Amino acid sequence: MDLRLPGPPRRPRRLLAAAAAVLVLAGAGTWTAASADGDAPSVRRTDQVMTVADGVRIDTSYFTSATAGRRPAVLLGHGFGGSKDDVREQAEDLARDGYAVLTWSARGFGASTGRIGLNAPRGEVADVSKLIDWLAGRPQVRLDEPGDPRVGVAGASYGGAIALLAAGHDDRVDALAPAITYWNLSDALFPDGVFKKLWAGVFVTSGGGCRAFEPGLCRMYERVAESGTPDAGARALLDARSPSAVADRIKVPTLLVQGQSDSLFPLGQADAAARAIRANGAPVDVDWIAGGHDGGDLEPDRVRARVTAWFDRYLKDEKSADTGPAFRVTRTGGIDSTDGTAQLRGASSDTYPGLRSDPREITLRGRGQTFANPAGASPPAVSALPGLGTGGGLAQLSSLGVGVSLDFPGQHARFDSAPLKAPLRVTGSPTVTVHVESSTEDAVLFGKVYDVGPDGTRQVLPAQLVAPVRVEGAREGRDVTLTLPVIDHEIDKGHRLRLVLASTDLGYASPAAPATYQVSVTGPLSVPTAPRVETAAAPLPAWVWWLPAAAAVVAAALLLGARRRTAAPAPDPALAEVPLQITDLSKKYAKGDRYSVRDLSFRVEKGQVLGLLGPNGAGKTTTLRMLMGLIRPDGGEIRVFGQAIRPGAPVLSRVGAFVEGAGFLPHLSGRENLELYWRATGRPPEDAHLEEALEIAGLGDALARAVRTYSQGMRQRLAIAQAMLGLPDLLILDEPTNGLDPPQIREMREVMIRYAAVGRTVIVSSHLLAEVEQSCTHLVVMDRGRLVQAGPVGEITGNGDTLLVGTSEPLEEVVVDKVAALPGVATATRTEEGLLVRLAGDSADGTPQRLVAELVRLDVPVTSVGPHRRLEDAFLTLIGGSA
Repeated sequence: MDLRLPGPPRRPRRLLAAAAAVLVLAGAGTWTAASADGDAPSVRRTDQVMTVADGVRIDTSYFTSATAGRRPAVLLGHGFGGSKDDVREQAEDLARDGYAVLTWSARGFGASTGRIGLNAPRGEVADVSKLIDWLAGRPQVRLDEPGDPRVGVAGASYGGAIALLAAGHDDRVDALAPAITYWNLSDALFPDGVFKKLWAGVFVTSGGGCRAFEPGLCRMYERVAESGTPDAGARALLDARSPSAVADRIKVPTLLVQGQSDSLFPLGQADAAARAIRANGAPVDVDWIAGGHDGGDLEPDRVRARVTAWFDRYLKDEKSADTGPAFRVTRTGGIDSTDGTAQLRGASSDTYPGLRSDPREITLRGRGQTFANPAGASPPAVSALPGLGTGGGLAQLSSLGVGVSLDFPGQHARFDSAPLKAPLRVTGSPTVTVHVESSTEDAVLFGKVYDVGPDGTRQVLPAQLVAPVRVEGAREGRDVTLTLPVIDHEIDKGHRLRLVLASTDLGYASPAAPATYQVSVTGPLSVPTAPRVETAAAPLPAWVWWLPAAAAVVAAALLLGARRRTAAPAPDPALAEVPLQITDLSKKYAKGDRYSVRDLSFRVEKGQVLGLLGPNGAGKTTTLRMLMGLIRPDGGEIRVFGQAIRPGAPVLSRVGAFVEGAGFLPHLSGRENLELYWRATGRPPEDAHLEEALEIAGLGDALARAVRTYSQGMRQRLAIAQAMLGLPDLLILDEPTNGLDPPQIREMREVMIRYAAVGRTVIVSSHLLAEVEQSCTHLVVMDRGRLVQAGPVGEITGNGDTLLVGTSEPLEEVVVDKVAALPGVATATRTEEGLLVRLAGDSADGTPQRLVAELVRLDVPVTSVGPHRRLEDAFLTLIGGSA
């Protein structure tokens, strides 16, 4: 591998045969083609069953695109209880992005045979090495050496652990992206010597029952479940199946994604992995997502994008790939009133802070306390509920300030801090030293830190996490330092921290014998704050920045005009009803080596939604800034309703604009922000038409809430409502859908269409061509500052070399292949309507007439043939692929 990264050299690679003797194909392989959206290449899937050395049959799927050449490979594992089908969508996306992707069902899952070994080195881990052998023989896969493919491994939970283990056991693995997984399975299921009984039971049940596991694992589980206490043999068995067992051999770039809402594999597991792998000299980034095994938002789109970028950097050697910050944490606050989802916001640092960064000592009040461990450990206290993590989950509720935990009187001790004089962000693992005495030899305690409101009644357990500890020799009394759960949580001013030590917890096995515990705090609560992890500040409203500058520009323009005794150009009566006409517009910035805009001319009529398109650097933003009077053109003119645009021109009151992104004062409500903005314009309140603008934007009851609780989509809609105040006749929107998910983008599209429906005009600059095609009536395409083409959307997209062939019945794949092989045909793809055929423009056979004749000869049931070209195709054709 040639990554050109600092650090120790890789061990010499083993030269393995491309077709290992222990790996044979069991049965013939089958393949299907998955069509891709847009211009992305189609993906072919080959299904094969592979038989490994011990006779176990492994069901696999191999995904590649039709593009030529060798490319890196990715092995994609699935979660426990799942199969290869669970990761098919991600596999297809990676294949379209230029990877050869192999998925498989692990032993005992899906159509694969064998017993579950919990990623045993001689079982599941050895299977992955055989899969790498197979990849080394594929003609599509890039090789570093004979038998050594360039390969990354990714997966979540069970699949994440096999990724780490594969790198530790097979030095051909080149990059890793494990998610919500374990570093040490023994520590995860037996934390501090306490049996995590509910999660262990979920494991066994979701695997198909104890008999589905290797006999040794089954016996171990039954032994520990019966006694309630893990023994040395149980720990050793799970230790051997943990990535930590090969910690010194994992030396490849690793992206660790771990869940905050996760009582199964908490954040400490990723911390241990990060420290070990980084110590080996490998790059490591850590990402704490909002969700986890206990529910919440797993942020799939963002995580997939980051995994792809990680592989682009370390498998494709794309040095410019943005792999993200060294550390990122998703922070939660507020609820989107439109769909009830929690609002997420990222915070990051260019270094990983670990779990003990910049600790702050908090004094806890309270004398020593006595409480009981009840007989049978019942009733148990309640924190997380394993197996109920789908949807929001209890952890999601706690992140929104809703307390759902339960501690029974007489079964816990509690120690409170004084009310905080300022907000406190906890990022990491708090610690505290306590003195423990017990009426029995051993004691089991469950430590947790609550966020307690000013009235003392509302208390929230962040992420619903507890830290169990077994205290041996407690009859004589012992001082114990508790490492409490890793959290990222902000405690408001006036709130208190509460340390609770409970004798029971629903998720864990507590001693069945009754006991009495005496506990006192012997030191302060040490709270990590990680101040260098910064949440991007909510931006101020755009007008805060441009209004003073615009005022200065207006003042300067008035002064200059007075000195020169010149008058603005006279209005043009012929253009009085034309929202915009630009004529021979040019602009070259000082010290620039080329024009940003050159000889640009176009016209916009009432009722149009005009899309302003062009690659980066085309001059779109410069044109919009000149249109709003923020900068002066060097030549040409802009007229809005016949009035020439100059800084401070009165006609600008008929123009509304959203060009700097959604920015508001976070502590004010949405309505208060809009009212403040309008007052700053100095115009009468009755001219704002606030209610009409809000109705179009569709914000509903959310207007009464503080903007800091808004989702990105709500902020964008509020920003457009701000631009619509006064119901301007011309509305300008620059990238209004940035940061929005598909439903929010659809809502934004409807806002623009509704606004123009009554005769107003909208100009939108956007890079989302599919959205522009659906929402705009007309287009202006720019490239390198010049006009390329202008006109109705249908006129611009109506030409092309792609035909949609309608058929009376679905076509078989063999027929599609025959069409693709015809002279003059570049590609043929099956669609719901029939067949999408792209003609080879440089071939004399590539004509619609010749295609129809050949389709009739092949007995294709043709019902229609017509041109088919999307805006993206037309756009790339117009700009010559310079995007």
